[in-house]
Amino acid sequence: MPDIRKITLMLVSFDHAENYAAWRGVLVSSFSCLAVVQSLYEFWTAAAGGSALEWVAVLTGFVCVWLAARESLWNFPVAIFSCALYILVYYRAGLYSDGFLQILFIGLSVYGWYQWLYGGRSHSELHVTRARPFEWVACAAFVLAYTLGAGYYLQHHTTATLPHWDSFTTAVSLAAQYLLMRKRLENWWLWIFVDILYVPILWYKQLYPTSALYALYLGLAVYGYLEWRRASHVAVGKAHPASTV
Repeated sequence: MPDIRKITLMLVSFDHAENYAAWRGVLVSSFSCLAVVQSLYEFWTAAAGGSALEWVAVLTGFVCVWLAARESLWNFPVAIFSCALYILVYYRAGLYSDGFLQILFIGLSVYGWYQWLYGGRSHSELHVTRARPFEWVACAAFVLAYTLGAGYYLQHHTTATLPHWDSFTTAVSLAAQYLLMRKRLENWWLWIFVDILYVPILWYKQLYPTSALYALYLGLAVYGYLEWRRASHVAVGKAHPASTV
């Protein structure tokens, strides 16, 4: 920032030629400061932008993931409500595959709700376990097939702006959601990966609040992994208690 005392002295002796270069430096510095302030202002207004619909979807989406990380059944009804809102948000943004993903998420949330309640042995409550090898193979095959198939369709038959990236993130999200429904610990690995991809994609699409939400999702996914890992250790300890003398 320019020194106010120097400016005052130059105002008094502005007619002196030697002060011309100094005045030019002051003006350049001042305009540079104004440019920085304007850039910060534009960034803030952009980040705080978005429709009321998107903001409600953002808040309910955040609550949904936090509840899932806490192994709360309430994550499913909140997820259904949030996904219903995001169908409209993504449709308006031209992210058709992600809009379709929300429809699938609604159906999967209903199924996951049932699984968490009655998916264990003898229709008991489901506990955190590790993913099976065949599940990894099935998820990988699904992601590849969906990315190629849906990406091709979106590229040639819709106005989607990022058809293959859109399809890939959709496929990984569906795989992660399946593992979450089955309470597989590794579902959080996939969420961490896909959240890292979603942040720049959504920012590019000018969905700034949602992009920020996925940055928070990333932190919640790490938190969820740590919580579920702890829960899995507790479940194993109950199933195989240490022998006492």
